[in-house]
Order: sequence, then structure tokens, then C-alpha cells
Amino acid sequence: MDDRGRLDRSLTPKQAWTSKASRLARWRRAARRIVSTLIELNPPRGVGSATVFVFMLLAAGYGINRGDHATELAEGLHALCNGAANAAGFRITSIALAGTKQLKRDDVLSLAGVDSSSSLLCLDPASARARLGDNPWVAEATVMKLYPGRLQIEIKERAPAALWQRAGDVSVIADDGTVLEPYTGARFATLPLVVGEGADLAAKDILALLAAVPAVRDHVKASVLVAKRRWNLHLEDGIEVLLPEHDPAAALTLLAALGRDKDLFSRDITVVDLRLPDRVTVRLSDAAAQARAEAIKAELKARKTKRKGSET
Repeated sequence: MDDRGRLDRSLTPKQAWTSKASRLARWRRAARRIVSTLIELNPPRGVGSATVFVFMLLAAGYGINRGDHATELAEGLHALCNGAANAAGFRITSIALAGTKQLKRDDVLSLAGVDSSSSLLCLDPASARARLGDNPWVAEATVMKLYPGRLQIEIKERAPAALWQRAGDVSVIADDGTVLEPYTGARFATLPLVVGEGADLAAKDILALLAAVPAVRDHVKASVLVAKRRWNLHLEDGIEVLLPEHDPAAALTLLAALGRDKDLFSRDITVVDLRLPDRVTVRLSDAAAQARAEAIKAELKARKTKRKGSET
């Protein structure tokens, strides 16, 4: 039933067509009123063109977003900017580069986004600094534009401090643990080697301790971090030195004294345990242990023979 209490009835085809025509007529009348209102407003000249331009920008932006063409568009606009700026006399004519030791000039310019078509006017120093900072060798970077065509780039490189071995891979690291590049050959072969999980961040501490005791440092082949708490030193002659977790500096001083006074580094031993503060434990090699056992056995035999002779 409808709102007047009458039964609803299905419309005949003629009535349905009449209803549809009525709705269409209402829409037409509404559209004419809107157009009449816009005409009466008498908008300024150029509003229509501006409206079309805005619509085209919105449509272009939507297409770029949907088609993922933002990067290509930005590169194209940047190329247009460089071309116009170069024609206006803002081409980069000289580049002053300072602070490079490991990085090459071409590498730095490529990182900064500078090539033969770059103009000083369209170069963004902040973006260039950010791109330079993405390279692990670069600790700090300064980019300065000197109009009309001079560019100045100054970088501060991280210094290679050690080789870090983990899971069979060896990398060159800085003293703050930053991985600079994979180790590929003799270029950094003289750097000290640290081994183990977390050794990259802890390398600075053990390197400083060893630097204070050159008599030990000069014999160290590798420093191995154990459980991220303490270090074992592998010496060139095959001796393994177990350092304590607490006060390793005192243990290194003692080790240097043993090497000087007891000629420890030339002994036929495999392990020197310095983890206990009141004692030093030394493990002999198998050959040395056997020789020592035989020497003790021979000495006991000689004493027994001497004792029998005295009794006789």
C-alpha cells in the first residue's frame, strides 16, 4: 500500500514511459537553470581556459599516479630545466672536489647526480648531499654552488680500520663498524682482522687495547670475539690467547711481559689462558707435551737408579 492507504499497482508500459519522460524533463529544466545562472554570473575572460587547464593537470596527475610514471616525469622535467638553464648561461664549467682518498672523482660526481648536461641553476645541493651520504665511504659531504658555473664538493671519508669476518664473508669496516665494501684482494690486506658476530661494533675497543701494547699487537693474526663478551687472540705462531672479560688491558700487559721475560711467543705451546687474574695457564702442544712427559719419565728413572746405587 502507498502512503494514502491505497494498494500499490504495477505501472503499465505506457505509464512507465511517461514517468521516465517526466524525470528526464525535470533534469533538463535543472540543467537550463544552472546554465542560465552561470551566464548571468558573467565570469571573467579566461576562466573557461583555466578550468580546462586545471582539469587536464588533474587528469595527467591521475594518469601518472596510476601508471607509476612519476620518476620518468621528474627526470624529463629535470632534463628540460637543465637544457633551459644551460642555454641561459648557467652550465657547470668547473668542479672543485676535495677530500677523496678511496672514492674516485667520477664516482663522486655520479653519486651527486652531476654529468655533462647538468646546470648549476637546476642542481639541488640538499639532494646531492643526501645521495653522497648514501655511500658508506662518505661520512660528511658539503655541496656549494658558486654562480654562474662553479660547483664545489667537499667530502670527509670514513677510514678503513679493520677486516671483519662473519660466516665466511670478509668485509672492510670503519672504526665505527660501518661496512665499507667487501674484501676482494691485497688492497686492504694489512688491516687487522676481527672475527665473530658483533665484532664489527666492538673492533674499535680491541684495536685500541692492542695499539697500547705493540709487543703483543705485532704478533696478532686475528682477534675473535667470544659470545660478544670477551676476546681470544690468535697469534702468528699458532698460540691462542684467552683474554678475560674484565680488565683485558692488564692481561695484555702481563702477556707482553711474559713474551719479553719468558720468551713466551717462541715456546712450543698452543694456549695461554689469562682469564683468571691470579694465574696463567699454559697448554703445551702435543709434541711438547710428549717430550715433557718423556723427560719427566727419564728424570724419575735416573733418580731411581741413583737411589739404588746409593743403597748398594
